[in-house]
Amino acid sequence: MNFNDIFKSSFLENISAISVLDMILTLILSFGIGLFIFLIYKKTYQGVMYSSSFGTTLIALTMITSAVILAVTSNVVLSLGMVGALSIVRFRTAIKDPLDIAFLFWSIGAGIILAAGMIPLAVISSVVIGLILLFFVNRKSHTHPYMIVLNCDNHDVELKAMDFMKNNVTRCTVKSKSAVKGAIEINVEVRLKEDNTDFINYLSTMQGVNSAVIVSYNGDYMG
Repeated sequence: MNFNDIFKSSFLENISAISVLDMILTLILSFGIGLFIFLIYKKTYQGVMYSSSFGTTLIALTMITSAVILAVTSNVVLSLGMVGALSIVRFRTAIKDPLDIAFLFWSIGAGIILAAGMIPLAVISSVVIGLILLFFVNRKSHTHPYMIVLNCDNHDVELKAMDFMKNNVTRCTVKSKSAVKGAIEINVEVRLKEDNTDFINYLSTMQGVNSAVIVSYNGDYMG
């Protein structure tokens, strides 16, 4: 019995099922598209703290998906086993930004399309998706929301401060209000006039106003 007899159950035949050129070409293209996705993610990121590991994950995910799909397409039996193996994988990392989910699916989809041999579709769709994300995500809005955290002494001061804010912003909406003895704290969503925040200086000097803080508001309000 020799080495070939030991692995006679089509093991050695599967080695040549995919050519080395196809493997190298698929991995190079998946790396290129994954790198493009990573650059788009870096350009469109608008969170508080940028995670470089997530960007690297996008590149790796594209390449891994391409390799897996390339192996699955060469063997029907392997595809069934792969489904069973992947069904036991559990991902417990919380995805807080919905846009991150889009990037994850983009990486997986690009890897699948590449491994299926549809190279023009993978390249063209990635470029189009990237341009659309760059346009819409980085498009500056003239009504960028801000949050004002106002701390004042009593109800009369609150009304005076609210009237002052309404006269200096285009929109003013109370999001939350907490009151204790001798202090009232209000969280207000506002739209500024031409991004001018000078009024907050005058607001903080009003009689009865203890503090006035303005922060950028990304829409994920926690009340």
